[in-house]
Amino acid sequence: MMNSVKTYTLFTDHDIYLFKEGKHYKLYDKFGAHSAEKDGIQGVYFSVWAPNAKKVSVIGNFNNWNPKDHILFPRWDGSGIWEGFIAGLTWGTLYKYAIETARGEILEKSDPYALSWEQNLQAASLVSTTWYEWNDKEWMQSRWKKNSLKAPLSVYELHLGSWMRNDEDSGKFLNYRDIAQRLIPYIKEMEFTHVEFMPVMEYPYDPSWGYQITGFFAATSRFGSPQDLMFLIDELHQNHIGVILDWVPSHFPGDANGLHRFDGSYLYEHEDPRKGFHPDWKSYIFNYGRNEVKSFLISNAMFWLERYHADGLRVDAVTSMLHLDYSRNEGEWEPNIYGGNVNLEAKTFLQEFNTAVYKEFGDIITIAEESSDFPMLTKPVHAGGVGFGMKWMMGWMHDTLDYFKVDPINRKFHHHKLTFASMYVYNENYMMPLSHDEVVHGKASLIYKMFGDEWQKFANLRALYVYMFTHPGAKLLFMGDEFGQTSEWNFKKSLDWHLLVYPVHKGLQKLVKDLNHIYRNEEAFYENQFSPEGFEWIQADDIDNSVYIYLRKGERKDDACMVILNLTPRVIDYKIGVTAGSHWEVVFNSDDEQYAGSGVKADIFDEQHEEFMGHQKSISINLPPLAGIILKRKDKKYKQNRIKHHKR
Repeated sequence: MMNSVKTYTLFTDHDIYLFKEGKHYKLYDKFGAHSAEKDGIQGVYFSVWAPNAKKVSVIGNFNNWNPKDHILFPRWDGSGIWEGFIAGLTWGTLYKYAIETARGEILEKSDPYALSWEQNLQAASLVSTTWYEWNDKEWMQSRWKKNSLKAPLSVYELHLGSWMRNDEDSGKFLNYRDIAQRLIPYIKEMEFTHVEFMPVMEYPYDPSWGYQITGFFAATSRFGSPQDLMFLIDELHQNHIGVILDWVPSHFPGDANGLHRFDGSYLYEHEDPRKGFHPDWKSYIFNYGRNEVKSFLISNAMFWLERYHADGLRVDAVTSMLHLDYSRNEGEWEPNIYGGNVNLEAKTFLQEFNTAVYKEFGDIITIAEESSDFPMLTKPVHAGGVGFGMKWMMGWMHDTLDYFKVDPINRKFHHHKLTFASMYVYNENYMMPLSHDEVVHGKASLIYKMFGDEWQKFANLRALYVYMFTHPGAKLLFMGDEFGQTSEWNFKKSLDWHLLVYPVHKGLQKLVKDLNHIYRNEEAFYENQFSPEGFEWIQADDIDNSVYIYLRKGERKDDACMVILNLTPRVIDYKIGVTAGSHWEVVFNSDDEQYAGSGVKADIFDEQHEEFMGHQKSISINLPPLAGIILKRKDKKYKQNRIKHHKR
């Protein structure tokens, strides 16, 4: 039978050169399935990288999945690319590549560059498009201000499949457009600056939460089409809300239709299992030393930033990428050429990724999820750093949660768990996460990590949030934590929104909203959040009372807020040294009745003009139990904007 495929190409010689060099960062314009015209006939151009294949054909619902009808042509330039044009095909056509390996087996592979995939186990690709008319020009032109290190950054992390479900049928997902209608008013009301979506790229297995990706260029069709996701992002932007996407360049699953052994060889993954297989996740690790794989991954990052207008990428599992011995015993890993445990190829890849995306999009953020103390992660590449914009402050998260689990009677023995972060907070640009990882796998919800009876648990969590929102660094809170979700996160169902009928949950939610408001509106909390000038301890060593006092300072010399944490259930009268000429007022109290606190007032009842604690004056204040309070220097302008006078 005559081959029904016609010769056609989108590749120039320069494209091929860049691809082989690992420097082609827009491969999605060339690879995959593209609407095309040849000899006046409309159809689809296909191209795929399979250098070790004997034969590659396109199979689909248009040819009864027959591998003999539509055989692609191998390029003559040694690139390993197969390509060709098939007339008469259009959007919505289902297809795969039938790849005959060197050993004669036929592998049916979905398209690594497909823009849409089916939702089933053997998921085929769909001929699709990312055409969309965006209406977020105003946001895109000004987002550099919202993504600046000198701007408030408060991120709401969510999983699209379980934030909220269909009202009529709780087993059904909401479409991206339905999510937009519900999510945007909520984020605006709660005053978060950004949302972070757990992976939206296509994945086959729901319990992976999206972290085992098969369709790296496809928005998951669970919630709708590519255009539906674009609509959600567009609407968020029009409402001045930034969008960070989780991105997973660390590994991929071994599904038969995915990247694993794509052309019968170890193409995308490292051949040596010590570098190419992940023992924890039973998945396959990209070969960062292979130029074509680097081009694939960096093109993928560019794709989500360009086509989907993402404002940032949070890069998953960076620790596992950078360490050859990650989750491996002695003898299960091979040292690098210098005898160390750093994966030098992965480090170079991350440096190239950060360099490329920041060059193309200078106003985005890249964020590393990295739990070791790998040096210079957020320092510029030209200075020897890895080039990330921020990294998650995992040590802070673990120390803080460990502290709040402890009975207040014994907190004096753990006092410096809360002061320790200030020793290293300026080594990197940190984001302080209370993420999904902390509320799964038997770790308990945040509210049930807190010590004590119900009143103490909520008081502790309110105080923890005051500490988090007033500490240097950007913020991230996982969905449900803002209202005290009591059960662990379950990806199979909606959050327990019904809890908001109870005053303790409603009060906690209002507290988070008000803390976001203060963080966004008080320059002292964000202007110097990555600079030592922005923080000063007043009292770090009162172990017996479990009291912590610190200043946060803005760029204006007179702009300062004082934060006081009383982490025992006692009401304490407390004397504090303050600078001369400062008159302070309490602007926030987490024990306030509006937050379902006990209503103990934090009143300044005395002011002395005598030296105390190394300062020229002192104030005496009564501290509510298990509470965080915020004081500000008296200022007419601020008084008019205080939360209780704030009208929407």
